[in-house]
Amino acid sequence: MPERPLSGIRVLDLTNVLAGPYCSYHLMLLGAEVLKIEQPGKGDLARTLGPDPDLNRQGIGASFLAQNSGKKSLVLDLKDPDDRADFEELVRGADVLLENFRAGVMERLGYGPDRLRTLNPRLVNCAVTGFGQTGPMSTAPAYDQIIQGLSGMMSITGTADTAPLRVGFPVCDSLGGLGAALAISAALLGRERTGHGARLDVSMLEVSLSAMGWAVSNYLVSGVDPEPMGDQNATAAPSGTFETADGGLNIAANRQEQFHTLCRLLGLPGLVDDPRFAEREARKHNRAALNAELSVALRQKTASEWEEMLSVAGVPAARVLSVPEAVELPQLDHRGFFTDLPYPDGSGRSLRASGNGVLVDGEPLRPHAPPPLLDQHGEDRADLISRWRVRPQRAVPALGS
Repeated sequence: MPERPLSGIRVLDLTNVLAGPYCSYHLMLLGAEVLKIEQPGKGDLARTLGPDPDLNRQGIGASFLAQNSGKKSLVLDLKDPDDRADFEELVRGADVLLENFRAGVMERLGYGPDRLRTLNPRLVNCAVTGFGQTGPMSTAPAYDQIIQGLSGMMSITGTADTAPLRVGFPVCDSLGGLGAALAISAALLGRERTGHGARLDVSMLEVSLSAMGWAVSNYLVSGVDPEPMGDQNATAAPSGTFETADGGLNIAANRQEQFHTLCRLLGLPGLVDDPRFAEREARKHNRAALNAELSVALRQKTASEWEEMLSVAGVPAARVLSVPEAVELPQLDHRGFFTDLPYPDGSGRSLRASGNGVLVDGEPLRPHAPPPLLDQHGEDRADLISRWRVRPQRAVPALGS
């Protein structure tokens, strides 16, 4: 494939578990060389997480395999003088340093922002934490579950009877990683203009609230307290999940013409002129009655039949799938979303790794190697440091120039 956007960029990744490794996985897919710096004897905690005990014991748990393909692993003890010296050499040759320790940990290790800037003025130094580096909650521990609750996300997930509910995957970790990857990419571009690196402080709480968009702005702008609505969409009706002859079907007839088409295809033309449903706001107010009318007709065909019929006619509609069904969608195969890699343990098994949904010049961004074993590249330590050390350094313009 053509050269990737971040080819030649070097990332020192000190992160664990999900938000940070998810960020560096995206950077790797975009072309960066990612070197995981891991703790002796332990490594990334995600190495021991996942549903397969055997993989966990090998230090290649499913949670680790999910977002560490294409990276290198080097064990360094940042309290050991020799390892610190090697780490500093790597910092001097790096473009990005990514960490997700609690606020203050890097300073206690002797690598606060000022020290890192002295070692490498062009370094993009990104910290991903639950609450950010400042403020009364900055040193509090945080995992995805904690952020989901504090952000209000759980309060609007589920129904009035079941909320608050956790979203079924670590969405706040993923959002934190995406926010960090976006900020790093922007900082690298800005560095080309200024010659200076940047200190990036990413708060998972704030990124999550930002991603909640309409739910937050509806309250801030209009004073409307969001409520859990289950599988229904508060912005339109009919917009939600409906039962068919064999399973769930999502329909989002958000536009007036889509509603008209839906009623025609369901054999319910009279709903178009019913004053309860004729206009958008009326449909939202009478959502339960409208859904009841539609559900009777939708139960006459399968979800697949309705999906094909409605989609062809321009009405957004699709089946509700399980994860095993979703990953087998022909659309994903057509786009090259998954890549088959060998397991890092040499067992000969095939590991299916996800992409990131981006094509560059028509080509999917694929990982080029399986996730590394702990300290897999330790034997190459001297060569790695030597290669990073010889990176030509551009002159740093004076501030304000």
